[in-house]
Amino acid sequence: GALVESGGGLVQAGGSLRLSCAASGFTVDDYSVGWFRQVPGQEREGVSCIARNWRHELTPAYVDSVKGRFTISTDNAKNMIYLQINNVKPEDTGVYYCGADLDQDCSRRLHYGMDYLGKGTLVTVSS
Repeated sequence: GALVESGGGLVQAGGSLRLSCAASGFTVDDYSVGWFRQVPGQEREGVSCIARNWRHELTPAYVDSVKGRFTISTDNAKNMIYLQINNVKPEDTGVYYCGADLDQDCSRRLHYGMDYLGKGTLVTVSS
């Protein structure tokens, strides 16, 4: 499988942007999917993920620093993963990677990483 991110760029603080991730070789709906962020000199961190719970309901998860500003979503018909970022802050600057994993505990995968990871898209927030 492969993941290809797009949508990064330069954005002013307070603005919005949407990151997209195209998946191929596997069905997004069968996987936990998520977004990771890496700032130069720091470790990659998981910021958001989504997976189906035991009731087969899509359930998102977010780290505290992005709650209320980031929204993760998927489009099964297009096999796409999205991350809507509102009210961007300078600390949101970094390379954003989308990931996928068969482990349906996506919060755990945010911490330990995912089997599939894209090459990333750079987001730069100016203050």
